[in-house]
Amino acid sequence: MDSVRRYFPSGDEYVTEDALKNLRNYKYCAVDKSFLTKYLYRHYWEWAVTLFPRWMAPNLITLTGLSFEVVDVLLVLLLMPDLAGPGPSWLYFAFGIGMWLYSTFDNVDGKQARRTGTSSPLGELFDHGCDALNCTIAGIVEASAFGCGISWQTITIIFLTTATFFFSTWEEYHTGVLYLGYVNGPTEVLTLAVLACFASGIWGPGIWHVPAAQGLPLIGGLFPASWELMDAMLAITLAAMVFGHCLVCCWNVHEACKEQNRSFLATLPQLVQYVAFAASCYVWLRNSTTILADNHLVLFLVTAGTAFGRIV
Repeated sequence: MDSVRRYFPSGDEYVTEDALKNLRNYKYCAVDKSFLTKYLYRHYWEWAVTLFPRWMAPNLITLTGLSFEVVDVLLVLLLMPDLAGPGPSWLYFAFGIGMWLYSTFDNVDGKQARRTGTSSPLGELFDHGCDALNCTIAGIVEASAFGCGISWQTITIIFLTTATFFFSTWEEYHTGVLYLGYVNGPTEVLTLAVLACFASGIWGPGIWHVPAAQGLPLIGGLFPASWELMDAMLAITLAAMVFGHCLVCCWNVHEACKEQNRSFLATLPQLVQYVAFAASCYVWLRNSTTILADNHLVLFLVTAGTAFGRIV
């Protein structure tokens, strides 16, 4: 047994004793400005939590929710390994339903913890870890729903999900508050992603690969003539992420540092780990002769996503 155990990290290598001491002092605090959450989803989640038996542990709810997305990735590998398709219509509906169930379970687990008096910082850490892993898993599913294929479009989607999550985590670390704006990823963007999956199920993923000028008649002329609708959507999302999320996170951290009489500049080196992660992935993919050419992208992304889950 010892010969097998030596191949796996010890408990201290996952969470050190010092980290556990800090974890016990952690108190979850979130601000959600979303109108969808306030007027619709909050009531849905409060009803959904009543469907779970009280004996069901919150962490089990979290893990079950993640399993829906894992099943979707397995379906991709079995039925649409090129991530392009088109696959059967029901597959795209399965993608959307899996995302929706993950979101529901992810929002219900905390309510179940408070309902049963089992809230704990360790449970929050587990939930955070599952969310981090899901950045890549859900990204693969969504790229498949869009029919992006083994391409840089798929890689861009993964970059968008992981970068957004990293900046939110960095912001929460310094402000002590998980801030979700009026338009945020876990609510509005996820809702649009689910609807996009359903649209692919009805009309096929080809709808996302028409010329940008055709798909966006009002602003399509602003993009290069060779761009597809998917390219334009990714460019718009990237701009929204940078100016509507990342810079807002930086401003909030700056204000928190000012209130706490700390140096904002001293926090910026913490962003280097994500920059190093993203740059390493880019260089590896750009120089590899097999990952894209021999359809090993999903394997690469799952591996990189696991590493991402470790750094956040």
